[in-house]
Amino acid sequence: MRTAPPPRPPRPAHLPGLLALLLALAPAGTLLAQPGGESLPAMGSSAAMQITPADEARFAAMVLRELRRQELVLDDPLVDAWLQGLGFRVAAASDVPDHGYTFFMLRDRRINAFATLGGLIGMNAGLVLAAEREAEVAGVLAHEVAHVTQRHVLRAMERAQQNQLPVMLAMLGAMAAAAQSDARNSGDAMSAAVVGAQALMLQMQINYTRSNEAEADRIGIETLARAGFDPLGIADFFGRLARASRGNSAGWQVPEYLRTHPVTTTRIAEARDRAEQIARQPPPPLLRRLDDGHLLLPPGLRPEAAPPAIDDFAWARERLRVLSAPSPREAVAEYEAAGARSGSEAQRYGLALALLRDGRGHEALALLEPLLRDTPGPLWVRLAAAEAAHVAGRAGESERRFEALLADYPEHRAVGLAYAQALNEQGTAAAGRRALALLRPMLARSPNDLLLQQRFARAAELAGDTNRAAEAHAEAAFLAGRAEDALNQLDRLKQRDDVDYVQRARVEARIAELMPVVLEMRRLGFRPQDGGRPRPEPGRGGS
Repeated sequence: MRTAPPPRPPRPAHLPGLLALLLALAPAGTLLAQPGGESLPAMGSSAAMQITPADEARFAAMVLRELRRQELVLDDPLVDAWLQGLGFRVAAASDVPDHGYTFFMLRDRRINAFATLGGLIGMNAGLVLAAEREAEVAGVLAHEVAHVTQRHVLRAMERAQQNQLPVMLAMLGAMAAAAQSDARNSGDAMSAAVVGAQALMLQMQINYTRSNEAEADRIGIETLARAGFDPLGIADFFGRLARASRGNSAGWQVPEYLRTHPVTTTRIAEARDRAEQIARQPPPPLLRRLDDGHLLLPPGLRPEAAPPAIDDFAWARERLRVLSAPSPREAVAEYEAAGARSGSEAQRYGLALALLRDGRGHEALALLEPLLRDTPGPLWVRLAAAEAAHVAGRAGESERRFEALLADYPEHRAVGLAYAQALNEQGTAAAGRRALALLRPMLARSPNDLLLQQRFARAAELAGDTNRAAEAHAEAAFLAGRAEDALNQLDRLKQRDDVDYVQRARVEARIAELMPVVLEMRRLGFRPQDGGRPRPEPGRGGS
């Protein structure tokens, strides 16, 4: 006789939107132990059978959209390019390089990182600010990639299934309690929203066992070395955080990363010992550090050693310092207090970027020009100089700088988006057409790019293509976590008499794709935001 499955406990009424979404993504059919009678016995671990790869991808996409809806994701093309390059360099050296990974940055300045289903790996800006070198950030990424490749989340789901409980329930209860506590202590809407990211960054409250953490350490260190980084990076980072937590008890909060990844003296010593053993081994010929020259060139054909140059990590860290600040004015004050005008090149770049975002283009350009005087300069500085010239009202100079960047970096996402933003701000039909020409090939390759859709929509408006603009605005709304707004915009577009056959067919197909998502969001209690109108883009500096 078949027994009925245990009822799903009621969802707390105060559960924040993200948490309710995650709970809904834990369907009873996959997360509860199946009633006996007709099912065949599982052979070995059933972790990979708890959720299909398609469900994992759906979970990851919905979580990322919800984080964007709460305005927690730091979408910046230059930072994205740096993080993706770092993350995929690490992932390519992992045991499962073709798993499928999504790396993204959160603007929170607390020290944290997380990995969850679907290869979704997020990192707080605060972790990069706390790091002293790129190998430390790469080490954290390698550790999180190891959690993904070793299926630790799915293993936890298997353990939850054995207890016949919804795998997400316990963690969501803790997350909801944390959210309620923070909401009572602060009236700041942004701080309350950050709770959603904090909860997600707490490794979804899945308490990895000590063996999971040891396994992620071991595999992560090996992956870090294979990727060409100093294998001591992760041990150094853990050690510095642990020392800081012991030596700053007065008024210093333990980083969330240490709560989700408990670090003991023994663990640090074991990680350091393993890293030192790996470091003593000669690297394979094709795994030399990337800064030694092209990987496939023999030593005799590699370029002569150049003077040491500042690496992308330093530029990325200062850019994140500006973009994660509460406001551009506060970022400027932070740099001024640190004496950045007489500091390193990266610090001066950071101050210039803060001034640029504060609308002080002339001052920003004055700081950037010395960094470009002797050499063409890195992309980070050249792009900031082009933007600063635009903000300063020097349109001809800005255009020359952008065109030179396009010649050196054709169809580069950061360059194209920044140039399109400057053109859109000119507000003319000609500028809109030029922006469309820049963005159209990029959008064809990356239709799920939020910033591309936003900039393309504005450019189409300026160029007079209002129907195409409406379609892009709808896609941007969906990618920003506002599925019902997107559906409403597409439905209104479909009703227009001037929509041609091809676009109407495309819109109808997209409506059919979005409808199930919208119905699910309605079931969860979500309602359209902003009256169906697209949200304005972030201020300058998001390009």
